[in-house]
Amino acid sequence: MEERLFDLEGLGTGARQKEKRKGESMLAKRTAIVVGATGLTGRFLVKQLCESEEYVAISVIARKTITYTHAKLDVKIREFDKLEENDLDIADDLFCCLGTTMKKAKTKEAFEKVDLIYPLQIASLAKKRGIPNFYVISAAGSNSKSPFFYSRIKGRMEQELIELNLPHLSIFRPTLLTGERAEFRLGERLAEGIFQLLNPLLIGPFQKLRAIEGKQLAFAMYHYATHGNKGNVRIYKTKEILDAKTIEEMPIPREELFDWSKRKDIFVKEDEIGD
Repeated sequence: MEERLFDLEGLGTGARQKEKRKGESMLAKRTAIVVGATGLTGRFLVKQLCESEEYVAISVIARKTITYTHAKLDVKIREFDKLEENDLDIADDLFCCLGTTMKKAKTKEAFEKVDLIYPLQIASLAKKRGIPNFYVISAAGSNSKSPFFYSRIKGRMEQELIELNLPHLSIFRPTLLTGERAEFRLGERLAEGIFQLLNPLLIGPFQKLRAIEGKQLAFAMYHYATHGNKGNVRIYKTKEILDAKTIEEMPIPREELFDWSKRKDIFVKEDEIGD
């Protein structure tokens, strides 16, 4: 029997979309590294990647163990000050979810190390390692010339990452991140309560002020890594982060369901049936 070539043109719209996604899923198996997996967004991202069909292996680089386990997951305990190129596996994507607060860091120098120095060092190692895609969490309002220390550090991080000339750099600028954190943050808890009331009212041009759940940011990072357009530098703001939605299985349209001329996928020619 001659080998059959699968012809998408002979299928209806719904079936074509289904088979195209199936083919892409089979071919585009990816590997990823996550740095900052113990934080709000990082925890959700690791789970999202492990449970996705697109990723076959996920490596986490952390300073302490994580409670989540999965067959695809490998955890490396490392001190970021001593991180070397060989500590990074060969991968398609590196997700940097590092971040701290002044309360936790206690000094500006310590804050700068976590939110600026470490991401730059890791990006540089990723470039040397040949990892093509680097995804990093920044913040809304980031500006290297901002009078506010936090925004200035985030702005410097973005600027210096761009100057590294990475093959593909994706920067995510969320507003206030909400969700259950490992440590209690009174100020953020109060802000979360306010934004829960305000978010439904922030529509149109005010949508960019909405608070974002850490889980949604994690999904957006996964979504744009697997379905986004790859440019040299891509910046995702609040709207793009909130617009990332689960791509659900497309059903065959009702008008095509019983249109046999468009349902060639359910017929087999007599001469193609084996003995």
